[in-house]
Amino acid sequence: MDKAHYSIGEVSQLTGTSVRALRHYEDLGLLHPARNDNGYRFYRTEDLERLQHILLYRSCGVELADIARILDAPGFDAREALNHHLQTLHERRKNLDSLIATVEKTLQSLEGGKPMTDKERFEGMKQAAVAANEAKHGAEARAKWGDAAIDAANEKLLAMDEATWNDMRALEDAIIDALKAALASGDARSAEAERLARMHARWIQLHWGDGAYSREAHLGLAQGYLADARFRAYYDERAGEGATEFLVAALNEWI
Repeated sequence: MDKAHYSIGEVSQLTGTSVRALRHYEDLGLLHPARNDNGYRFYRTEDLERLQHILLYRSCGVELADIARILDAPGFDAREALNHHLQTLHERRKNLDSLIATVEKTLQSLEGGKPMTDKERFEGMKQAAVAANEAKHGAEARAKWGDAAIDAANEKLLAMDEATWNDMRALEDAIIDALKAALASGDARSAEAERLARMHARWIQLHWGDGAYSREAHLGLAQGYLADARFRAYYDERAGEGATEFLVAALNEWI
């Protein structure tokens, strides 16, 4: 099938996308099919190209609202976008290969083969964490921060020794406790808020690649928390309603 115009049914058959999903994308402003004199939708080649980008981003775990912002951004470059897709897929494959190897070693150990060493278990745990994060946020993060920054962050996590890894995990829990205490004070300029901000800065530095941290970058990330329902849920559900806004206010005061 190769022609100038396609009906919604033809697009569904051609791409494997349900008619319901195509209508949903239109409702969200992701797709803009034209209408004929009878009011029926028809899709042109450029609509199919845009749909391809939508489906590629969705396959990488990017939320629909973020896809709309990416595709409609001034200067959107289809070639650059595809390079991001490809880089994400290569990274995901590399992480999955490492994770598969760890699972195979674990099965062999359980079945009476060579026991896994503590180091192998730890390395598998790090690989699983990086693979899960890439699957969930990789494409979105790479589009926003660039491949080099995300690759550097992944490499830093994978190179981390067990003591630092455990410290980072403990710090994550401690930040929530500190956020609860600071939120209870209600004062973003309090000593509790300062302690919270310093802890959060340390946590970010542990995650980001060497030399990537700056006050401006940290505050930019914090502002993104306010616009992202996932981050609001992470902090508000664990530390209390309004926790995300309080955290951002404390960071603006103290870092």
